[in-house]
Amino acid sequence: MSLLALLDYASVFIFALTGALVASRAQLDLVGFAFLAALTGIGGGTLRDVLLDRNPIFWIEHPTYLAITSLAAALIFLTAHLVESRYRLLIWLDALALGVAVAAGLGVAIALAHPPIISVLMGIVTGCMGGLMRDVVCNEVPLVLKQGELYVSAAFAGAASGVIAASLGVQSMGVLGAAMGVTLILRAGSLAFGWCLPIYKHEPPKN
Repeated sequence: MSLLALLDYASVFIFALTGALVASRAQLDLVGFAFLAALTGIGGGTLRDVLLDRNPIFWIEHPTYLAITSLAAALIFLTAHLVESRYRLLIWLDALALGVAVAAGLGVAIALAHPPIISVLMGIVTGCMGGLMRDVVCNEVPLVLKQGELYVSAAFAGAASGVIAASLGVQSMGVLGAAMGVTLILRAGSLAFGWCLPIYKHEPPKN
């Protein structure tokens, strides 16, 4: 199995775990767990493949991905009650999934010889859209849009780092490692230390 395929499987599994955790917080049944796990796990990659006109879409070509999301759903369904803070576990698993998925999406675009800007965007789409779909469906404030946190910006920086590494002639493993590492470090730093971008503030409009 190639490194890129391994990253794709890992990102689907970890994101599926987060979808199932959200289902546990919403007290859904097993079908709800399986649905949210699949939506979160394959959502970003599906949109990436549609935008890149990649045919067939990755989970249609390899239905094993659906088995992985179902496994993640069953695992959380059976063990979520043992976790003291499911939200804390959720945000840290989501951070890990973001780093892996950005690298996977970037790697797919580079392998298909797309221009650097498209490769960066596909890294962001793969990393961010599954979690966004998960949170919107469950009527949660999307982690992607949490005020004062690095999320999309972390994904952008990670994907851009991978593209820069590729332009410098770094091998595939280094390119994917740079994308994943930068994304994860920035997202983790935002969660642990409050790293953030400036927030727009203004005075209320006057009549």
